[in-house]
Amino acid sequence: MNTTAPTAATDNASNASAAAPVRDKRPTSTRFTQVLGVIVLAGFAWLVVFGLLLSPDDSEQRSLVRIMYVHVPSAWLAYLAFVVTGVASAAYLWRRSRNLQWDRLAGASAEVGILFMAITLVTGSLWGRPTWGTYWTWDSRLTTTAFLFVTYIGYLAVRGLGGSHHQRARRSAVMALLAVLEVPLVHFSVRWWRPLHQGQTVEAQKIDGLMLFSLFVGLVAFTLLYVWLVLHRMRVALLDDEVDDRGLDAALAARRAEG
Repeated sequence: MNTTAPTAATDNASNASAAAPVRDKRPTSTRFTQVLGVIVLAGFAWLVVFGLLLSPDDSEQRSLVRIMYVHVPSAWLAYLAFVVTGVASAAYLWRRSRNLQWDRLAGASAEVGILFMAITLVTGSLWGRPTWGTYWTWDSRLTTTAFLFVTYIGYLAVRGLGGSHHQRARRSAVMALLAVLEVPLVHFSVRWWRPLHQGQTVEAQKIDGLMLFSLFVGLVAFTLLYVWLVLHRMRVALLDDEVDDRGLDAALAARRAEG
């Protein structure tokens, strides 16, 4: 009986297995983003406890006021995200600080800002149905907010056009500087046109006690979430650029080395 064939087959299989690349299963995240992610989860758990359990009902809106603890922070962080996009875009266009990291920050912040603006629109509609009797009305605040949302979706579409990394950065930066001008238009629309939408929550209603503290907790939680999401989106954007320039394996190796 011939016993050499199985042995040769086994040797070939071993050689093939040895030649196969060993995949690196380490995550591409950093220790900082991992710790920050845990803090974000704790912050939102804190918000749930204060927003749903400890904070009292409003004298007029009753339990409907709890939507404010998500609606207001998401709106504020959307404003912040779009302003950061504008500032980062200006930093890229300035020759002394021209670096693609500014462009990646601008794109990442715009993506997160769109997410928060979508949350703002949804929670506002949920609040409007029992308050106004309709999910949507074309008053100045809602119309300008919707226009701002669509504008930044267009900004992301512009970023997806062809060309080199720096061509993408230049055209996106110009559009971002124009789009950020809409932020004060949305914010001050309740003062300039007196729409159906209520005025500034903290200024107009003079809230205090646990309601104000719960709103503060929501602002802190959403701010931490914004930072965490932007860091990850910047890392993904850098990975995409490195894949285009050097290939996937080299890009992943660079990110794991960073971690």
